[in-house]
Amino acid sequence: MPATAPDRVADPAQTLDAAQLAEAFAVFSRASEELTSAYNALQGQVVQLTERLSVLMGALPAGVVVLDRDQRVVQCNRAAEEWLGEGLEGALWHGALEHFEPTETPGEVTLSTPGGPRRLALSENALESGEGRIVLMHDVTEAHAMRLQAERHERLAAMGEMVAGLAHQLRTPLSAALLYTSNLRQPALAPADRSRIADRAIERMRYLERLIGDMLLFARGDSLGRQRFAVCELLGELVHTLEPVARSRQVRFSARCDCGDLTVLGDRKALGGALTNLMENAIQAVGEAGEVRVTAQIVADAIQFRVCDNGPGIPAERQGRLFEPFFTTRAEGTGLGLAIARGVARGHGGDVTLESKPGNGSTFTLFLPLVPETGGTAGCEPKDKDSCA
Repeated sequence: MPATAPDRVADPAQTLDAAQLAEAFAVFSRASEELTSAYNALQGQVVQLTERLSVLMGALPAGVVVLDRDQRVVQCNRAAEEWLGEGLEGALWHGALEHFEPTETPGEVTLSTPGGPRRLALSENALESGEGRIVLMHDVTEAHAMRLQAERHERLAAMGEMVAGLAHQLRTPLSAALLYTSNLRQPALAPADRSRIADRAIERMRYLERLIGDMLLFARGDSLGRQRFAVCELLGELVHTLEPVARSRQVRFSARCDCGDLTVLGDRKALGGALTNLMENAIQAVGEAGEVRVTAQIVADAIQFRVCDNGPGIPAERQGRLFEPFFTTRAEGTGLGLAIARGVARGHGGDVTLESKPGNGSTFTLFLPLVPETGGTAGCEPKDKDSCA
């Protein structure tokens, strides 16, 4: 008879009786109920937070727009819809940007609304999830108007302080013009002398005209026109005008523009006048056999116009007063050139700075922030750095 396999004996340690199995199921059931209860509570909190967020976004005076990876609007609040119109959700954000007009201040745009034009400050940040971006729009219309008003009050205050200096500035050339013209009444005056005296009287009158024009430009510093123009084209025109002046004074004059075909938004005439003042001052400061170099380049998010000379430099005690109206070290100067240049630069959101050491020449830098053609952020780079070199 064949041998049979011995019977296997169950291991008591591996045997799970019915009582233990029931207890395990009971523990699992309690844990499942606790998880379900916690999930329901969490879901209720999410609903509450969502409702609060909706109420908060609706009450915010600022516009909020949430974009997905494809730059489509997935959510926006009431303020954004009031400014940009309803039906934003699902639309491309690029289409909304077409409603904005850039301003002289980076990050600020103007927008036409049913209630009138508004000035908005835009800021854009990535979401922590990395799945999109959020755009915030703040209405700075009143703040901008107050800033312009404050700047105007500052200019009017400066004009009040300039009254005494203005009287002196006007009296001297006016007295000279009156003296010259009174000599023209002498019947025995030779024709050559009469012509010479008339030329000097006209020269003094033109000086008065320039002084008054500069003063009016300084007073109207906040009324700047806006149009786009090429940086290198403007610099080329200024160089063409000032090269003969430098040549007549035997000054070496060179200019270079590294901005390619980049365009900027601003008052072309006012900026040209400000740069002309800086260049003329440099040419007059170096004297014969001196050198003046002018450059324009992009640095970070701004354009820098640098006017460098190898003249005697400016004493430290005078540097702090150079931009004061009517302060001048030249007998024929009006003392308004640098004040106007700084006013024009600040009117465009920039400024004019000075670096000078006695014996080492001076460098005046007029910088302007780059304003993109649309309301969003944009990095502007030159396309042809050698086009104006």
